[in-house]
Amino acid sequence: MNSRERVLAAVEHREPDRVPIDFGATRQSGIMAAACHQLKKRLGIDTETFVFDIYQMLAEVEQEVRARMHSDAVAIFFKRVAFGVPNQGRKRWKLNDGTPVMVSQAFNPEIDREGNYYIRSSSGERIAHMPQGGYYFDSLEKGPGAVHVDPDKWSIPPLPEDELRFIQQQARSWREETDYAVIAEMPQVELFSGLGKGGFSEWMITLMTEENYVRELYEKAIEGMIANFDLYYQAVGDRIDIVKFNDDFGMQTGEFAHPDLYRSLVLPYYKKYIDHIKSKNPAFKIFQHCCGSIFNILGDMIETGVDIINPVQTSAENMDPQKLKDTFGDRVCFWGGGVENQRILPFGTSEEVAAQAAERVKIFKPGGGFVFAAIHNIQQNTAPDNILAAFETAYEKGAYN
Repeated sequence: MNSRERVLAAVEHREPDRVPIDFGATRQSGIMAAACHQLKKRLGIDTETFVFDIYQMLAEVEQEVRARMHSDAVAIFFKRVAFGVPNQGRKRWKLNDGTPVMVSQAFNPEIDREGNYYIRSSSGERIAHMPQGGYYFDSLEKGPGAVHVDPDKWSIPPLPEDELRFIQQQARSWREETDYAVIAEMPQVELFSGLGKGGFSEWMITLMTEENYVRELYEKAIEGMIANFDLYYQAVGDRIDIVKFNDDFGMQTGEFAHPDLYRSLVLPYYKKYIDHIKSKNPAFKIFQHCCGSIFNILGDMIETGVDIINPVQTSAENMDPQKLKDTFGDRVCFWGGGVENQRILPFGTSEEVAAQAAERVKIFKPGGGFVFAAIHNIQQNTAPDNILAAFETAYEKGAYN
């Protein structure tokens, strides 16, 4: 069974030859550049590490690493992964801990006297900040009073032609030259958690208090999202297997809002989006990245057409692995949940990491419906031996025969 067949079997709740593995395929199952650099040294792979996502400082996972970690999936990324900075050309740079990396030639952050880094937009506005000694950039919120836009004048811009050519080239390469399952990363539009033009807190207030305005904005957003999916589909056709979008509904202790708000205000618009995607090809699998405690709305998400949920944040409240599997295991594929990134993977011993990975495989494996991955991106100071313990255990314990 090849990687694509393995992943699709698992997503369709059929038992493949082994549990599929995702090592670094997406921007939410990736690995930070410093950790990747140390892992490659441990594996004896002497190549320069390219930071393809300057927001999260994620490494581009090379084929030699992907093969060594038994990974079965890849993703198509945009040229402008973060903050409008295109990945074009490469130059040497150093992370704040001294790790040597390669970055885009277009990445030219300013640095102040205190050693803080800033990224500016094309209009000159500061839009991102990495503090002195920091590991990644944070977006700079615009602050109070900047939330509202006029829905009649606002729209999501169409994907640029150079981006469409960029993703088309990747799709052809992945489909024609490899047997990986191919994930299409959709443009970053988050109806619940990221659509507001001001700070997150103000947008949450808007969601709770201005339903008519939010619905007007959602209608325009879905119109633009559907139009961009059509452009994307024209570029890549059926060379993709999985369509992925992101929106965080949960926090560590529970959902951000009452489940009724998601059911009435948010999920109907995502259903419209998903229905449109599947109208192009019913075989496409829908992958939603959604952090936090989401048990109380996961069934509703599945009803909208979500086939895959990630990162399966089992460290959050009400996200017990066995309870998730028993309740939803025949209806959704758990992509993640393999090892916890908040405690065990970065801070545990290799033995503790291996034990948790083995436990998660045992819970999620039966009947398919599981792709092993860390719970979100592997962080900066994670020991290579811990990373190897997790993924080697998943490979060794994941066989179905």
